[in-house]
Amino acid sequence: MTGTTSDNVDFWFDPACPFAWITSRWILEVEKVRDLSVTWHIMSLAYLNEDKDIPEDYRRLLSTAWGPVRVLAAAEAKHGKDALLPLYTALGSRRHIEGQEFTRELIEGALAEAGLETDLADAMDEHSYDEAIKTSHHLGMDQVGNEVGTPTIAYRGSAFFGPVITKAPKGEEAGRLWDGFSMVMEYPHVFELKRARTDELNFS
Repeated sequence: MTGTTSDNVDFWFDPACPFAWITSRWILEVEKVRDLSVTWHIMSLAYLNEDKDIPEDYRRLLSTAWGPVRVLAAAEAKHGKDALLPLYTALGSRRHIEGQEFTRELIEGALAEAGLETDLADAMDEHSYDEAIKTSHHLGMDQVGNEVGTPTIAYRGSAFFGPVITKAPKGEEAGRLWDGFSMVMEYPHVFELKRARTDELNFS
């Protein structure tokens, strides 16, 4: 759905996060049925958790998380923010739908699919992008606090972690979820909504 006064939604993601992936597919559906446009931003779960006491299996998972975020930062530095969504989609499809690991081969394939230079994969081990990543990270996380993560969404001067969903609704159902979520975001005295997750993640 298009209009002359589209609202902007800022969305922070780490391509390693399956919850952010599902929420990102939902917000893309919302763009089709509501007058809003999404600006994409990178954050880093590895950076968020580097000084935290987390389980060792999660720390091992995060050990490979810097690479794809650095490549996203390199793509943004060279081509601007318009490069982020196509590359995120290509990375996320391989990681979350196909179950691949974040190897250089995966990243080069994602870059090619997104129409970007495959040598941007060299950024995987390039620490010079870390400051830009941290700046983008703090732009989102400082609005919601350090005890949350991704997805983080900012809208009309308010920001929330979430929504955490296990399946992305489509069409008008996606729009109705946005209507409720955005209404909650606009009320300044709401700080948390949460319940135990009872179903598995559905990437379809």
